[in-house]
Amino acid sequence: MATIQIDRLLETCIKRGASDLHLHVGRPPTLRLHGRLRPLETKELDAEDTISLMKQITPPRAQEELSEQGGTDFGFEFGDAGRFRTSVFQQRGDISMTLRLIPSKLLTFEEIGLPTITQSLCRRPRGMFLITGPTGSGKTTTMATMVNYINTNFDKHIITIEDPIEYYHPHKKSMVNQRDVGVDVPSFGEALRRVLRMDPDVILVGELRDLETIESALRAAETGHLVFGTLHTTSAQGTITRIVDQFPVNQQEQIRIQLASSLIGVLCQTLIPRDDIRGRIAAFEFMMVTNAIGNLIRENKVFRIPSSIQTGKRFGMQLLDDHLLALFREGKISIEDAIDNSHSPSEMQDKTGAGAQIDVTTG
Repeated sequence: MATIQIDRLLETCIKRGASDLHLHVGRPPTLRLHGRLRPLETKELDAEDTISLMKQITPPRAQEELSEQGGTDFGFEFGDAGRFRTSVFQQRGDISMTLRLIPSKLLTFEEIGLPTITQSLCRRPRGMFLITGPTGSGKTTTMATMVNYINTNFDKHIITIEDPIEYYHPHKKSMVNQRDVGVDVPSFGEALRRVLRMDPDVILVGELRDLETIESALRAAETGHLVFGTLHTTSAQGTITRIVDQFPVNQQEQIRIQLASSLIGVLCQTLIPRDDIRGRIAAFEFMMVTNAIGNLIRENKVFRIPSSIQTGKRFGMQLLDDHLLALFREGKISIEDAIDNSHSPSEMQDKTGAGAQIDVTTG
C-alpha cells in the first residue's frame, strides 16, 4: 500500500508541475507549486506513514546515515519523468521528508532567460564561474544547462562532483563523468584532490561549502581548467566577500589576488512567481570580471562592484534590482515581489511608485 501511495504522490507532483513534495507528520502531503505551499486534499500523515514512505525510497546506506546522523540526502530516478533529490530528517522524534523534482528535460539558455553573454563564458578554456542564489532558486538547473551546452557543442572532458547527482548527462560531443559524494567518493575535498589526475577540461563542483573545497576549486581554475561552482549568496559583491571571509585573515590578501585572476563571472539568481501567467521566472544579477572589477577585488574595494556592474551594461552585466524593475514594468512580476526580492527595497519602492501607496496605508 505504501509503495502505491508514494508513487501516486510523486506522479501528482510531476503532473501538477510542483517543484517539491513535503511529507511531515501532522500535515497532509504538501506540494510547492509556483513558489507557494499547497496541501493535497488527503489525510494527515502520522508517524507510521512517514516511516513507511521513507523505507520505500531510501537506500540502506542512507537509512543507516539517518539512524546515526539524524538526516540523509540522496537522489533517485522516477521512471522517465525525472529524478528526485531527497532530504530525510528527524524532527521532534518523527521522520520528515522533502523531495525536490529534477525534471529530466534540460533547458536552453533562452528558456531560462539567462543573459546571452553567459554562453561566451562557457566557451572559456579556464577560470571559475560561480552560480549563486538562495536555496530553491534554480542554480542546479542553470548549471545543468551550461554543462549541456558544453557537452553538445565542444569536445571536452567534463567531471561533475555532486551531492547527490541531480541531472544526468549522457556523453555527447564531450565525455561526462559524474561523481556522487557519499557513493562514488567520500567528500567534495577528496574528489577535488583527485580530479586533476583525471585529465579534466571542465569541473563542476555542486557546492563550495567549506574552505578546503573553495581552495581546491580555485587551484583547479588557476591551473587551466574551467570550474563551475555554487554558493548561497544573493549578490556578486556578497559572493566575493563570502569567499574571502572563509580564509584566515593572514591569507585573505593572497585569496583576493587569486580571485581577481581566476574568477571570470558571477551569476546570482532568484525565482519569483509570475504575475502574468502560471509558473515562476528567474531574475538575475550578472557580473563579468573585467580588468576594472579584477582590480576592485584585488584592492579590497568590493563595495564599488555594484556601480561597476551598472556601468558595465555593454558587457551584458546587470544588477538584480534593475532586472526586477524591468520584470515588473513588463507586467511579469508583482510590485510586492519586486520589492521583497530587491537588495534595496526602499529604492525599489520609489522606482515602482509603491512608496506613496505604502505611506498612505501606513500613515
